[in-house]
Amino acid sequence: MAKKQETAGTVKVTQTGSPIRRKKDQRATLVGLGLNKMHKTVELTDTPEVRGMIKKVQHMVSVEG
Repeated sequence: MAKKQETAGTVKVTQTGSPIRRKKDQRATLVGLGLNKMHKTVELTDTPEVRGMIKKVQHMVSVEG
């Protein structure tokens, strides 16, 4: 049961869009999230900062959790 509590504070983010022809700050946001290739998935801590980064590039990522 302790494992569920640990994973409850995480979010899986998958890059679904290409950063080609996007603004530099959006590319930098993807790199900040740990995404640099199409269809790469990372598991991040669910914090307001991470949620803000996801919102900035929401058209290029899909979110689970």
